[in-house]
Amino acid sequence: MHVIATAGHVDHGKSTLIKALTGTDPDRWDEERRRGLTIDLGFAWTTLPGGEVMAFVDVPGHQRFVRNMLAGVGEVAGVLFVVAADEGWMPQSDEHLQALHALRVRRGVLAITRGDLADPLPALEQTRRRLSDSSLSGVPEVVVSGTTGDGLPELTGKLEELAGELPNPDPTADVRLWLDRCFSIRGAGTVVTATLSAGTLSRGDQLEVAGTGKRVTIRGLQSLGEEHETVRATARVALNLRGAHAGELARGDALLTPGAWRSTDLVDVRLRDRGAGELPGELGMHIGATTTGARLRPLGADTARLSLRAELPLRIGDNALLRDAGQHLIPTGVHVLDVCPPELRRRGAAADRARELERTGQQPAGAELLARNRAIRASELRVMGASPPPHALVTGDWLLEPAARDEYAARLVELLERLHREDPMADGLSEHEAVRQLCLPHTSLLALVLDSATAAGIRTGNGRLRLQGPELSEHVRRGVAAIRARLAEHPFDAPTAEELRELGLDAEQLGVANKAGQLLRIAEGIYLLPGALQRARDVLAGLSEPFTPSGAREALGTSRRVVVPLLERLAREGYTRRLPDGTHRVR
Repeated sequence: MHVIATAGHVDHGKSTLIKALTGTDPDRWDEERRRGLTIDLGFAWTTLPGGEVMAFVDVPGHQRFVRNMLAGVGEVAGVLFVVAADEGWMPQSDEHLQALHALRVRRGVLAITRGDLADPLPALEQTRRRLSDSSLSGVPEVVVSGTTGDGLPELTGKLEELAGELPNPDPTADVRLWLDRCFSIRGAGTVVTATLSAGTLSRGDQLEVAGTGKRVTIRGLQSLGEEHETVRATARVALNLRGAHAGELARGDALLTPGAWRSTDLVDVRLRDRGAGELPGELGMHIGATTTGARLRPLGADTARLSLRAELPLRIGDNALLRDAGQHLIPTGVHVLDVCPPELRRRGAAADRARELERTGQQPAGAELLARNRAIRASELRVMGASPPPHALVTGDWLLEPAARDEYAARLVELLERLHREDPMADGLSEHEAVRQLCLPHTSLLALVLDSATAAGIRTGNGRLRLQGPELSEHVRRGVAAIRARLAEHPFDAPTAEELRELGLDAEQLGVANKAGQLLRIAEGIYLLPGALQRARDVLAGLSEPFTPSGAREALGTSRRVVVPLLERLAREGYTRRLPDGTHRVR
């Protein structure tokens, strides 16, 4: 199915033409039929000779119902633009064209109606001139009469050509359904209608009401008056919902794929056709079938920040339009560049931001966002409408900018070097503390940082990071090997000072072994194996709490000479907690 909208001045024959094409009167309300003009959106459809189904959103042409018109054209990619031969171009023809041009609707058919009442050539030439500077320049043209039927076969042929040019949306895309009608049917409950412009809907699907988090379930699904289990875009759909009363939903509300969209009230945009300095500060923004007030803050010549009165589910790349309702004017369209823009606090921040936005478009949005944030979740990019850039470093759902990875690695080396200068006997830095001091947003990013060439001099082990130590001499290696063999059997039986002297190891040589990660210095003259702190904590966790140093000594199979500094180190590292009465608990 393809969905297009009508456009044109009031009483130029849009609804009559749709009825002639489809056999269905799109005017739904008695008042519309009585007054002979479309007040609200109407819908009808037909099967073209080639088998394509084309649905029409018939929009009102009267100036008082422009908001209703905008709700109809917001989600379509094509238009049937109607101008009456006996009246020619009129004010609402112009406003409708402004809206279509602002939204960059480029495909359509121009129908000069009432060709049986007046010479159509003047109206045709006038309309060509009006369209020549717009996105609809050069669209196919047909002279037709909805009353006599003259020109209808030619119009049908042009519509079939148009159907072949309209884009085929992604059926796997996230759903964002802007509601254009909401009502209640006795015995069925809440029903809403909309144009499904991307994605797929199925009976039983859950959708989220934008801005509320409320979930509703599709109980029934119709398209073109028939029940369906599944409908793929593009399509006109009617949903019978479970979980919402008709009064809870209104035109302009959006139903979303749960968890796939981010609502925002602040966006940076690129303006079309007019400069930021030419626009008033207060405007209305229209997207899909919704409208909200917007305060415009110029950033650059064609870029601005919009503060919206209501949060909307927007993505990078969305197109919307701004309207000055007081002057009945649609000044410009906007292209959304950022749905989570940075704050502008310092002097000159707006100008800097304008320069950033000027570069937007030179590379994909995902690359821009990663460069700004340094690290970001891939799922967050997708919610904002961007794709992970191919150069990103990946760990799980996290992405890291390569340049940022090298900066983090350099800072980590500096941290470890400073720690060693301040305490040469220190056992490096815990991975948790490294993540905290580097301000990494997630622990998994540390592995990427350690993969940097800058971090090649950092060793890891037992949850700690250390600078690569110097090579041990043969004499020191033999002595350390003897200590390690002893500790392998009795992990907390640290050699005495006398035993260390017998092995020929002095404080400097033992410090080198500690820095090399072969031994772990607990206190002056007390050396155990790396990992001894975690192992001691695991043993002590089996004791009844609180436990005494004596109880810890027995459990660890060591002496008071070792257990006292070991308990002090465990408390200092956060493995245990010393109580006021001298007993201990495992954290």
